[in-house]
Amino acid sequence: MRHESIPSQPFYEQVYTYAPIGIALVSLKGEWLRVNPELCRMMGYSEEVLTTLTLHDLTYPDDLPADYHVKELIEGRTSSCSLEKRYFRKDGSLLWASLHVSLAREEKTGEPLYYILHLIDISEKKAAESELQDTGDFYRLMLENARDVITYSRADGTMLYCSPAARTLLGYEPEELIGSRNLSFYHPDDLAALRSRTFEDSDVFTCRVLHKNGHYQWFETAVTLNRDESGKVKFILGVGRDITDRKKNEELLAEAQRVASLGSWEWDIPKAEVIFSDQLYRIHGLEPREKEWIPAQMLETVHPKDRDHILAGLSQALETGGLEQEYRVIDKDGGIRYMHVRGETVLDGDGKAVRMSGTVQDVTDRKNVELKLQETVERYTSLKKYNHDAVFSLDLQGRVHNTNQMAERLTGYVVADMVGVTFARFIGEEHLKEILTHAEEDRTAEQKIDKIRHRDGHSVEVLTTIAPIVINGETVGYYIIAKDITEQKRLVLAKDAAESMNKAKSEFLAMMSHEIRTPMNGVIGMTDLLLTTTDLDPLQKEYVAVIRKSGETLLAIINEILDLSKIESGKIRLEESPLDVRQVLAETLDILKPRWDGKGLGMTVSVEETIPCVLRGDPARLKQVFLNIIGNAVKFTDSGEVSVSVQRAGGERGEFRLKVTVRDTGIGIPEDKREHLFEPFYQLDQFMLRKSEGSGLGLAISRRLVELMGGEIWAEPVKGPGATFVFTVVVKQEEAGGTSGTAVENPEEPEGQKGLSILVAEDNEVNRLVLQKMLEKLGQRVRLVENGKEAVEEAVRSRYDLIFMDVRMPVMSGLEATRLLKEKLPPERRPVIVAVTANALKGDREMLLAAGMDDYISKPITRDTVASIIERYSRQEHAEGQAGR
Repeated sequence: MRHESIPSQPFYEQVYTYAPIGIALVSLKGEWLRVNPELCRMMGYSEEVLTTLTLHDLTYPDDLPADYHVKELIEGRTSSCSLEKRYFRKDGSLLWASLHVSLAREEKTGEPLYYILHLIDISEKKAAESELQDTGDFYRLMLENARDVITYSRADGTMLYCSPAARTLLGYEPEELIGSRNLSFYHPDDLAALRSRTFEDSDVFTCRVLHKNGHYQWFETAVTLNRDESGKVKFILGVGRDITDRKKNEELLAEAQRVASLGSWEWDIPKAEVIFSDQLYRIHGLEPREKEWIPAQMLETVHPKDRDHILAGLSQALETGGLEQEYRVIDKDGGIRYMHVRGETVLDGDGKAVRMSGTVQDVTDRKNVELKLQETVERYTSLKKYNHDAVFSLDLQGRVHNTNQMAERLTGYVVADMVGVTFARFIGEEHLKEILTHAEEDRTAEQKIDKIRHRDGHSVEVLTTIAPIVINGETVGYYIIAKDITEQKRLVLAKDAAESMNKAKSEFLAMMSHEIRTPMNGVIGMTDLLLTTTDLDPLQKEYVAVIRKSGETLLAIINEILDLSKIESGKIRLEESPLDVRQVLAETLDILKPRWDGKGLGMTVSVEETIPCVLRGDPARLKQVFLNIIGNAVKFTDSGEVSVSVQRAGGERGEFRLKVTVRDTGIGIPEDKREHLFEPFYQLDQFMLRKSEGSGLGLAISRRLVELMGGEIWAEPVKGPGATFVFTVVVKQEEAGGTSGTAVENPEEPEGQKGLSILVAEDNEVNRLVLQKMLEKLGQRVRLVENGKEAVEEAVRSRYDLIFMDVRMPVMSGLEATRLLKEKLPPERRPVIVAVTANALKGDREMLLAAGMDDYISKPITRDTVASIIERYSRQEHAEGQAGR
């Protein structure tokens, strides 16, 4: 709304419109009358929406009482007022505003008309003030609640500040310490060392500090020196932590190490310095040194014969991170002592070794026990020698102490070569660790040791028994008794070989799937385009239809060949749909007609009239059998004729048993070959024509399919030339009310289908052309690329709604391209990715979807399949667009 007395002169309108501050006219009731653009921007509302609200609607509740200033304007006690208030923006956030309010009155009567508001956004200023206050509060809380004693002192040690933690840790009130010198609280023995020490600007020292009750506590203090421009120390910041308990633990640890004959060491790799603990000096019988060792000096403590062994272990630890070895030292009396060293490597941010630390333990007593164990084990040498099984005796580290002749046969090593060798050489580190760790508690550990590795690299199947070697109630080693069960495993090996052959066959079929389906895609796709996009005369359409039908039939055969393993395992599933035997036979003969016409053969066909036109069965499987049997008859007949007859041969209630007989006047089948006809990969033409043609699977697959359809197939003996094949199948009668088929109409173009931006990634030129023409006919915008790398570059550069992505492409595969697109593109820019693959094996779809594809189509591709994909994702995109509105 607009008030009649509101000024509207051009000059004032310019000021009002372009002012950098918010300006508003508000009615006496608090209604927004007019607001300038800057105020709309500040509040986040348009002028139309804002003028529907009141000032009260947008004012922060706690700031409403400030409106008493407005009452003073009404009453004439002041002409204007200024205050700070908070208002709600449209997005819910608060706007802090510096507000100047004045009242417009009628010139003659002085009657109040409306308020004039000037608003300046001071939100950032308020936020800065709040942050400054919060920062001060934070540091105050941090100092008051810190568990460490924080002091601030002059250069001479006079304390200017002390945190409240002194009350808890030292018993003093902070006020008692301020003004005193902190040096007066240090232990006299530590004070002398501190006075002689030169401190860095940031340094740490440890000393004892006097508690108020008279005892001393250990403190670790970090100091920071604050210097003036001339470099002279002005103030000292100290942070002290009570480490009394840690000191006690260190003393206890030192005592424990002394009892366990355990010392520690640390190697600073960049500085080439090695530090020994006091206990480590004692273990080696050495006097403590003031200076750190260098690595070469450290090796002087090792027995000369073990030095190369230690050097090799250290070199490996720098790469693997762990060190664990044994070595010998010579004590002052010339005796040998055994040491066990452990270490861990520390890496810097670049993965470079910078430090190694660890322990050394005197294990001489344990080693002596092991030597006695070896002596005891020798008593059983005779038993081991004449045992029919391989017997190994191990120490607690898994090294072989002794073994027998059967072990020599099992491993290929002589006994002398095995003694002292870790048993992991024969069974692996993991299994050896299992024996040494769990053998006594877990009796199943021996079941996991089922192979012994022979010297020449092969593994011998064994049955293993593990027995602990116990002396004086203590386990000091283990017996491993291994029985060679190679002969017992031959059946298992045969089974594994069969499974390996099946795997190789599956891989071959997968490869052939891709190689065959790729050109088939071009054949069927081009015929599909010819039928749907080209004006053909009736004869041309008939020819193209036969080509297409032949291609589709060939594709069905390929599918069955690829799934041969499923047929052989009996897991193939028949489809049940309306079946017209005459129609299936006619389609088969249409495909084969060019072949018998080319040879000038006659073809006679008869179907018994009592056979109904509509039955129920699997037309595709029956057609496949027809193609194989009749095709062979045409193939092996050069003159004469081929006859096909279909008769009813009985059947149970509701079923029909059909008998099909195919006769030809060809070269016939030798009597001794008939029994091999239906074996897989047995090619009839090898012995009939002396040349190889076909896969040798046709009759084998036909027999499997016929058996699945409840029938049987055989070749009848024939006197003279020619051959006769007979097979039976069982089909069902169509139920009353059933239909002979379902009419399939060409789908109409779905609404919203046109106009998608589509990228086709396909390395085969024919397949690219097929997809391009199909998509363009469907009204889509298409761009073509030849490999996954180009697909990624194009999809990143331009926006696409959908990508048809071939799986196997040079340079970069479709799977790798999909992964990169998922990484590079944000969710809102990612196109739908449809895998286009020639693979048709079980699990391919799941694998592709798991790899990031959104959908999957298999070659050969038809126009209907492409149209279905376009329709599905066009509707999905449309639905998502509607939801976004």
